Amino acid sequence: MNTRTVRFLETILIGLAGGTLFVLLDFPLPWVLGPLAFVMLWQGITKRKILWPDPLKEAGFLTLGLYFGMYFTAATMAVVVPYLLPYVVSTLLLIISSIILASAASRFIAVDRITSVFGSIPGGLSEMAIASEALKANTSLVVIFQTVRLIAVLFTVPFVIIYTFSDGMGRQGTGMPVHEGAVPWGAEALWLVLPVIGGLLLKDRIPAGIVIIPLVMTAALNIAVTPLPSLPVLLIIAAQIAVGTGLGKRISFEDLKLGGKYCFVYFGIAIALIAVSFVLGAGLAWITTLNLATALLSVAPGGLIEMVLTASAVGGDPAVVSALQLTRLMVIIILVPPFLKWYFRRNLEFSRE
Repeated sequence: MNTRTVRFLETILIGLAGGTLFVLLDFPLPWVLGPLAFVMLWQGITKRKILWPDPLKEAGFLTLGLYFGMYFTAATMAVVVPYLLPYVVSTLLLIISSIILASAASRFIAVDRITSVFGSIPGGLSEMAIASEALKANTSLVVIFQTVRLIAVLFTVPFVIIYTFSDGMGRQGTGMPVHEGAVPWGAEALWLVLPVIGGLLLKDRIPAGIVIIPLVMTAALNIAVTPLPSLPVLLIIAAQIAVGTGLGKRISFEDLKLGGKYCFVYFGIAIALIAVSFVLGAGLAWITTLNLATALLSVAPGGLIEMVLTASAVGGDPAVVSALQLTRLMVIIILVPPFLKWYFRRNLEFSRE
């Protein structure tokens, strides 16, 4: 076998080993966090660069987009609408908190305020890095600090939520219940070809399009056309391994070392933001009819995939979490970069005067 094949098989074995160990230890999201942790550590300790082609990670994202979309029903959409206003307010308060914390941190460390804020905003890593370039921020540090934030959220929120809301019996399993109303596999499965094609064609048109497009199209089909069959559990596990491995590959010890001691500062900011999000989530549950687990996971500054999978594991409402996390993503991506550009440029002009 050639070197690429060996590296690829090595990566598969590492991912499977991580997922299996996390299942045996009854850890949250074992098939995502296990491969992520093992691949990240393997690269950092052995200095070997693993081989995991991007199409495999994208296939995992696409499959999970289909899976999440099947949670949506017409009743779900009617339930979500009344929550949008208080949820957007909660999201804006979370963003303001991140700006305040990052600005305060920049006064005590050798990181400029623009870099600090863009490195702390709970949004997409790529989107924040691109937006920061226009304001002459240190884009490399933005990527590193956003990576630290991602690690903090992925290894904190699922653990806290699952061990708080689980009954402790059979907590994990696959973490993937069969969708209510799902039909047996048959001709209806052919409809899934449409969101697959849509996801592949439009993945670069919007942020996180490889997940969002299949999710939205599957939800639309499930609501307006016909109930769709639930995806096989083994396929969902494979998709999670693909995503976790891809995320682990992206995190390198070298990058974290480049961030140096400041990584601990931004890890602390991420933990503080998680605490703020829990308070806001509790407030959202108090003023609405959302159950606490669903509200906390909806406001949490984590990835859509991880929060929805956690919701499915603790009896939350995955469809509501999907809809509200998508809303948060859109608010941050559409409004935050333009606002920050205006805000920092305005401050720069004011200081010159």
